Amino acid sequence: MGRFSKVTNYIFDSFRLSDPSSQRRPPSEMADFLNDAIPGLKINQQEEPGFEVITRIDLGKQPEVSRREPVSAEEWAKNMDSEGRILNVDYIKQLIFKGGLCHTLRKEAWKFLLGYFPWNSTKEERASLQKRKTDEYFRMKLQWKSVSEEQEKRNSRLRDYRSLIEKDVNRTDRTNKFYEGEDNPGLILLHDILMTYCMYDFDLGYVQGMSDLLSPLLYVMENEVDAFWCFVSYMDQMHQNFEEQMQGMKTQLIQLSTLLRLLDSGFCSYLESQDSGYLYFCFRWLLIRFKREFSFQDILRLWEVMWTELPCQNFHLLLCCAILESEKQQIMDKHYGFNEILKHINELSMKIDVEYILCKAEAISMQMMNCKELPQAVSEILGIESSSVTPDSDTGEDESGAVLSCPTSLYQSVSTPVIAANGTRDSTQQMSETQSSTPA
Repeated sequence: MGRFSKVTNYIFDSFRLSDPSSQRRPPSEMADFLNDAIPGLKINQQEEPGFEVITRIDLGKQPEVSRREPVSAEEWAKNMDSEGRILNVDYIKQLIFKGGLCHTLRKEAWKFLLGYFPWNSTKEERASLQKRKTDEYFRMKLQWKSVSEEQEKRNSRLRDYRSLIEKDVNRTDRTNKFYEGEDNPGLILLHDILMTYCMYDFDLGYVQGMSDLLSPLLYVMENEVDAFWCFVSYMDQMHQNFEEQMQGMKTQLIQLSTLLRLLDSGFCSYLESQDSGYLYFCFRWLLIRFKREFSFQDILRLWEVMWTELPCQNFHLLLCCAILESEKQQIMDKHYGFNEILKHINELSMKIDVEYILCKAEAISMQMMNCKELPQAVSEILGIESSSVTPDSDTGEDESGAVLSCPTSLYQSVSTPVIAANGTRDSTQQMSETQSSTPA
């Protein structure tokens, strides 16, 4: 994160010089520039000149999408048997995807969404699991707590981890009441959990940005042990983002480019003409899952929706597409160049409407799922099964004429109040996108 900020600072120093064309960088030079700024990203101009060529396909009009109210404690309780098992996991996930959770439910429901609690477990089994995990956590915490100053002098990695954690914790969400002020107990817990994670995964240890992922978890859990194990589960998903080679980041940027090119090839071509085709300005979005782009409360909503893993794989990439498509008009109409694009995207922070973007991303997913000519690369990114599609097929058909098979409806028809993208409430509208999300 620190190195990426240097990219921004470097660019802003030369922002808006008199002749924009004089600042146009050759693609190979742009790749070198990003490699220097973000070590490990290793963008290879020869191997991935345009990442993937996708024939232009008409996806049709984006369907209208509405969102419902958050899942209530009553709805959650109704879907649990007398021993505490969740009765219909898919149904609950659908409700959470469409509306999120009321705040009082998050402390319990997030443990399921993140995989800390098995969905089919009983209350008794979960209590037993928590007891075992509590013992395990404090054994690991004791490992670093018991290291003497003399020992730490001979352990440079642990010393470096501690130094970086202390620096990051002191600037993480300090405007949030849970973390504000000096000697805040929340900051102490953030520090202790991150140090204990170094004992859990010493190879990775601590990397800048991880405190951003932990902060909302601790805020919701209000418990050191539960927050730690939820963080472990979240890091299992995010691990590749923080590895030295940054393979996870590189893969996601390539996948995002593939999806955006299918959605709007003209916009992609414009970005490439402005040295922005690598979508490096989305780096922070992907690294810490939009944590710096939305308000704290909106991030709680956004993350719980993403954790349902609906309506497809890599929904977070469609969220990126939704934001970029929303900003496309301004970027192109005002002829933004390399510097202006980066500045504009950076300034979107805390200005994005989370409900609108969730609606738009869901609409994009439905567009793609309904497409009978979806390229195989896109179907693989979204986890949509295909039936014998040849790797170089750009029509979505095999020799027998079979087309990509999209999943059956992700949403049951549930009669509940919904909230449209503009925030208006319609108590008669049903959550029934079945006809839109299922191909004929």
